[in-house]
Formats: sequence, structure tokens, C-alpha cells
Amino acid sequence: MEQRDFNGEAATWDEVPGRVKVANDIADALLKEISLTPEKDVLDFGCGTGLLTLRLSPLARSVTGVDSSTGMLDILKAKIEKNNIRNVQTRHLDLERGDELRGSYDLVISSMTLHHVRETGPLLERLIEVLAPGGCLCIADLDLEGGEFHDDNTGVFHYGFDRGMLCSAFSQAGLENSRVFTAAEIVKPAKNSVLRTFTVFGVIGCKRKT
Repeated sequence: MEQRDFNGEAATWDEVPGRVKVANDIADALLKEISLTPEKDVLDFGCGTGLLTLRLSPLARSVTGVDSSTGMLDILKAKIEKNNIRNVQTRHLDLERGDELRGSYDLVISSMTLHHVRETGPLLERLIEVLAPGGCLCIADLDLEGGEFHDDNTGVFHYGFDRGMLCSAFSQAGLENSRVFTAAEIVKPAKNSVLRTFTVFGVIGCKRKT
């Protein structure tokens, strides 16, 4: 399947109000579920233009935004420079090309990215590997939606996910206290032009402290 051209979309990405709202809704829901403090380091995998990254940065010691799109990262870098943000860094990383994810983080988040990833199992393993002991992983993505969410399904490898199955995958991978929460609702025309409500859920699980 062809990859989506996120570089080409980067310049106008934030101009879609719904995207900004969803990122804020996910941030609000996440912050009700976890405690983010100034001693914690965060990794935002698939950060895009940093909508979620920059919501979390005032609450954390550091946030590292990782993405495979240099265009998206360029937009985030411009925001960082414009606002003189000192605790956010960016990293270009493409796991499908063999790049390695490294570091140690107290919170790893990935929002609306998983459905663009061919093999989700290996990604989940890598995200868990960089969790510090006691650190938490949160993935937010669409509920099963039948392929109607995107106007163009280029680069979409999963039409949403089953909440229970993803939560079970967290537990099977060794994460503790795995739980699911509803993160956002998106009302938009489906492919038949009829308005439909799509839901975004989050799954959280934490690595054992010892």
C-alpha cells in the first residue's frame, strides 16, 4: 500500500480546526488519567506538528517529538523557535527504514498514529523498551470505523482498533494496570457524505517499577 505524503500536508496541517480540537481533547482526557509532573520525560511518537507535544510540554521536564515526516518536524521546530520553548526537542525517525528508537522516558504517547503503522506488534515492543521502570505507555487511536474516517485511505493500514484487543495486547506485553478510556469524539462526513460520529479511545499501561 502506498504511503501517505505527510510532508506535503505539513504546511496546512494545523489549519483544519478539527485536528487541533482532537489533539486538545486527547490531551485533556490523558491528563485526567495520568499524573504528569516536572520531573518526567515524555516521548511523543508520531508527533506530527506537535499539537499534543506542545500541550504537554509545560507540565513535563522534557518532551521529545519523534516523527518520520521531516515536513511535520519542520513545522514543530518553527513553533519551538518562535515561542522560545526550551524543553522540547525533535527527532526524525523512520522505523520501517531501520532507524532505532532509543532513550528512557517516564511517559510514551502515540496519538492517531497507530493506524498508519503496518505492523503494530513490533512498534508496541519498541515503545515499551524505552519506558523507564514505572513509566506508562498511552496509545490513542480510532475505534473500529470501517474505513470511512479518512477521505483517502492511502497509508491507512487499520480502520481503527478494537479497544479490548489493544488493552489485552498491553497486558500480554507485560504492562500493568492496563485500562481504556474514551479520549475524543469527531463528527464529520463519512464517505457517503452523511455526518457520522467517530470515537477516539486511549489505552494506558505501566511498566513494572523493578
